[in-house]
Amino acid sequence: MTAMMRKYLLAWMCLQLPMLAHAEPPGPASVAAPVAEAERYARRCQSQSLHRTVKPQGTMLWGTRRDWDTEKVADERSSVLVSVGLEPLRLADAQVKAMKLEGGLLVATSATSPARGLPAGRGVVGTVLQGRASDGKPVEVAICGAEPSPEDPGMAWYRIEAWNAVAQEWENPCVALARVPDPRALAVGGVWDESGAHHPTPGRFTFACENGAITKCISWGYKPWASHAGQSLAHFHQACTRMARADYCGNGRSHTHEDTALDIYDRLGVLARTTEASAGWEPARASFEAAWATDGATCLARTRDGRALSAILQECPNRFRTGAALELGKGERCTVRRTDMSPAAALLSNQSYEPPKGAVPQDKGP
Repeated sequence: MTAMMRKYLLAWMCLQLPMLAHAEPPGPASVAAPVAEAERYARRCQSQSLHRTVKPQGTMLWGTRRDWDTEKVADERSSVLVSVGLEPLRLADAQVKAMKLEGGLLVATSATSPARGLPAGRGVVGTVLQGRASDGKPVEVAICGAEPSPEDPGMAWYRIEAWNAVAQEWENPCVALARVPDPRALAVGGVWDESGAHHPTPGRFTFACENGAITKCISWGYKPWASHAGQSLAHFHQACTRMARADYCGNGRSHTHEDTALDIYDRLGVLARTTEASAGWEPARASFEAAWATDGATCLARTRDGRALSAILQECPNRFRTGAALELGKGERCTVRRTDMSPAAALLSNQSYEPPKGAVPQDKGP
């Protein structure tokens, strides 16, 4: 080989080395290599996934992502995290032996004081619990922070991460929106299934994210662990989750859009009907929409997103009946009502703005 050829060969190799260094590894890019348990736990709460692109549709129940696969079109009734078990503890401080939920607070307990719990909630942050997705698959959940609520000492906001088995990294399972870009979660007793029904399952609770209906209803005053005027607010909270999502049929499907303005009022007086105009609400533009029970609407005047009432009748046949309009008083008038329940049994009612004429309901997936 001549000296000139060797010089050209050396130059060609030097050009190829940077390209080889940045070449994609073989195999499908969407599947990450499994991570060992010790390394997995060491990675928790390191905020490795701050730049996710999320495009939520409709009003969410849990406020969580529907699927870890961002390319997949998932049903609105699916979630990467629907419930968490208080035991077993996947990872915890040496002195922490168990966890319990008291109202809206998670409390770590030790072997020496299982009844009292550790002082000031010590031992909660850093714990890894066993959760479950809507498809039944297990998912580990790390508690990365606990912020006492300034409005309610019996409640705390938690910063959580769940193990994304697809990407092999920890991620905040809560969906970020423009108004809440770094959402936290509340610990709420029991489990919500895909139909939106609540089940008071012993030993399990829900991490309800800040942008979901479960948390919104708590923020509006319906704390399910509290009472008002001598009555438990648990049923009012459940009815509120149906109302917030416009889940008329009680099947878990929403008929609304994010950030829709609502006026909510109930028969206990937790929230009263708004009569004065403000920057966020104009009573003159609003009208009665529906009355609500724990399993959906008891009667409707119209839909929130502009779809025809006939579409609701088809979605849940035999649930509602039409006929002469029913006057409820104070300007409230039902066009369709339940076949198995009186509108008077409603716990909550709401007003909303009528959608613009010709408005097309958003598609919320299959």
